[in-house]
Amino acid sequence: MAATLLERDAPLGALIGALSRAEAGYGSTALISGEAGIGKTSLVQAFTAVAGRRGRLLTAACDDLVTPRTLGPLWDAAPDDGPLARALAEDREVFAPLMAELARERPTVLVVEDAHWADDATIDVLGYAARRVKSLGALLVLTVRDEALAPGHPLHRLLGVLAGEPVHRLELSPLSREAVVALVNGTGRDAEALHALTRGNPFFVAEALAASADEVPASVKDAVLARLRGVSPACQEAVERLSVVPSAIAPGLLGVSLGVLAEAEQAGLVEARAGGIAFRHELARRAVEQSLPELRRRLLNAEVVGALRVAGVADRARLLHHALAAGDVATLLEEGPAAAREAARAGSHRQALAHYETVMPHAALLDARAQADLLHGYGWELYNAARFVEAAAVGRRALALYEALGDERALGLCLVRLSRLLLMAGETDEAEAAALRAVTLLGDNAYATLYLGAILALSARHVDAMAVLERADRLALVASRPDLSALCLNYLAIARVEAGETERGLDTMRNSIALATAGGHYEEIARGYVNLVELLARVGELEELERWVRDGLAFARERGFWSHAYNMEVHECVLRLRRGDWDGAEEGLRALAESAAGDTGFLTAYSVPWLGRLLARRGDEAAGELLADAWERAERARTLVGLAYAGLARVEWAWLTGDDAAAREVAAVLLPRVSHPGGAWFRGELLRYLARAGIALDAPGEGAASAAARREGSPPADSRGGTPDVALVGSRGDGDGDGDGDGDGGAASPVPALAAGGLAGLPPKSDR
Repeated sequence: MAATLLERDAPLGALIGALSRAEAGYGSTALISGEAGIGKTSLVQAFTAVAGRRGRLLTAACDDLVTPRTLGPLWDAAPDDGPLARALAEDREVFAPLMAELARERPTVLVVEDAHWADDATIDVLGYAARRVKSLGALLVLTVRDEALAPGHPLHRLLGVLAGEPVHRLELSPLSREAVVALVNGTGRDAEALHALTRGNPFFVAEALAASADEVPASVKDAVLARLRGVSPACQEAVERLSVVPSAIAPGLLGVSLGVLAEAEQAGLVEARAGGIAFRHELARRAVEQSLPELRRRLLNAEVVGALRVAGVADRARLLHHALAAGDVATLLEEGPAAAREAARAGSHRQALAHYETVMPHAALLDARAQADLLHGYGWELYNAARFVEAAAVGRRALALYEALGDERALGLCLVRLSRLLLMAGETDEAEAAALRAVTLLGDNAYATLYLGAILALSARHVDAMAVLERADRLALVASRPDLSALCLNYLAIARVEAGETERGLDTMRNSIALATAGGHYEEIARGYVNLVELLARVGELEELERWVRDGLAFARERGFWSHAYNMEVHECVLRLRRGDWDGAEEGLRALAESAAGDTGFLTAYSVPWLGRLLARRGDEAAGELLADAWERAERARTLVGLAYAGLARVEWAWLTGDDAAAREVAAVLLPRVSHPGGAWFRGELLRYLARAGIALDAPGEGAASAAARREGSPPADSRGGTPDVALVGSRGDGDGDGDGDGDGGAASPVPALAAGGLAGLPPKSDR
């Protein structure tokens, strides 16, 4: 084994150095990355041999299952007598217990291998630990494959958390030609040819050297199968059985004896581990598994399902992995929904969704009640994945089944959830109808009353919203539901701001976050961050806004609330725009809009108008179609924020392009919706652009109101940081004067004049 550590002195030294700092009270994270077979496990084994003598060692690994085990690595690493094991056994949150475990003894080293296969809940917990480990005298060691470092991989959010934290990034490189020469020495092999073939991958080099001298394997698979052919037929059969299991397993469960597998161990194919017998390397396991005929693979997986059931193994993720490979529909239907609910409770929403999607093709085999419950849960996980339109469609299917069953309570609860799905999908009228019907069915129910109030608040019907939400809060207190109380305060805060009680509303939102935090209600905390950020942006409190965006994004990313993070990322881009970083803002907004391209609900209501607005300022012809589409969707959804964002962006575009008809169309819809006290900021900006465009307002007195509202909606570029369109103000002669709005409606587009001056005041797009 020592040979596998050639050219690994530097990373091993870095790990031992990090261990020494942990002993002194300065914790950190070590991230070991590289391609499969590069020697990550060998490096970890060498390090843990040292760490185990100097401190407390907790080790775990993630398995290559179709859907990962919920918190699987934590179950493996948790000492039987510790706070983490108790929290897992009692199905409690594990964030604080893990920190207590890491703080029990200095230094404590937690090793998680193959973190690229971790479930969402594990990723969230590891991110939480990585941000706090520096004060604990602990060391967190993670191994990941190169593909996990690319944007889009689920683990990438953990890597984002590591930015700014004490982290040792150890990227393992292939072995050099000189190292391969050292390994080949005395074997009679051609080192140059072997290095060219294997590209210095240590595992491939070792497998190739294990092959017979006259048989040069063309791939890792060929090398492994050549080694397998060197053992007895009985051992080959046992190794094939083991190859369908991606983790350690007791040999007895596979119907094979240790004696037979001893030959495979001597051949370097398998090894004994704490949980049983496993392949030495995942690449070897896959090579053997992929060599099996499809029917044999299915048969072997079916035998594993039967063995796990007989043994009473309660690991649903493992059972479902083998059931799916075996085509065992009965087991999928029996265990899949429970596994999904289990994953959702732990916060592994990606895994919960995967379990539901495994079961859905066979849902017709379930009875009506089971189908309805399955769809009810599936819709919510689609919502958590920000697939709002799909979620609403699934929610409607669940509703139809509950209707047929005649269970009023189940029907009412389904309607409450459906109202949220519909709202986020942009179907506000249908959402409100669902919420009203839920209240009728459920009566004095805090959950139903809250969601009706939320829809009213988001639709700027603040008087009705306050009455409904205050009632919902009283019901939540009686029901001892602080999570619902926190949401009541959240939407009550929005209603109060709409009523003109700005400071009281902001204080109420802060109280909502504090209440949710005290109870550990994480989704309610994240929702509080999102809505507080939105309100602060609206009223121009930019200094406080920056703080809440920073803290809110850290929280949402750490806990895996990606739709909430999305909204705050939009505000982060707008803050860049305010600071003059137009390229950075455009890059961020484009990425956000593209990531939500399949959704027509709340996500694009935030990102697309701001992207279109920026493109309009840069003279990009794509802005017109983008903003017309955004306005059409906003009109259908009818939420105040959606209408305001899309409408203001379209009016600015209309001013820049001289499209008076578009500006008048927006004004006719939006002005009545922002006539209440809390709409003053939106109203002021709308009137400002109408005045710049020279559009007269039909309503008496709107000319004077225009000038006042323009001033109200456009704070100066002082401590508040200016407004996003500050570069355009002053670039247009009629945009700064008294602007009473009494023009003839035929003002020329400012774009030619701006272009003639080199788009004065507008940052040009860089060539990057």
